[in-house]
Amino acid sequence: MFNIGPMELLVLAIVGLVVLGPDRLPGFVRDAARLLRSLRDMATGAREQLRDELGPEFADLDLRDLDPRAIVKKHIMEAMNDAEEEEALARATPLPSDERPPYDLEAT
Repeated sequence: MFNIGPMELLVLAIVGLVVLGPDRLPGFVRDAARLLRSLRDMATGAREQLRDELGPEFADLDLRDLDPRAIVKKHIMEAMNDAEEEEALARATPLPSDERPPYDLEAT
């Protein structure tokens, strides 16, 4: 979720120990965990409320499909697959014996 590795986590623990002290650090960690849990519950509740408001015709709606990056990636992948299929089809169909293959002056 946060892409924190073990070394970063160790550095954060040491900084927290120095800044907060050993007596206040457990309480701070407990409060941070409680905050993250409540944020996760709020996000889940908002997602469920949105699905309830949209109705049964949108019950199978995945909110990750509405991410602009996912939409762009999906269309780019479809375009690449279409281009690969066209290229494979062009390679599969032989030219007539009297026709020369296309030649692109700009490509050379």
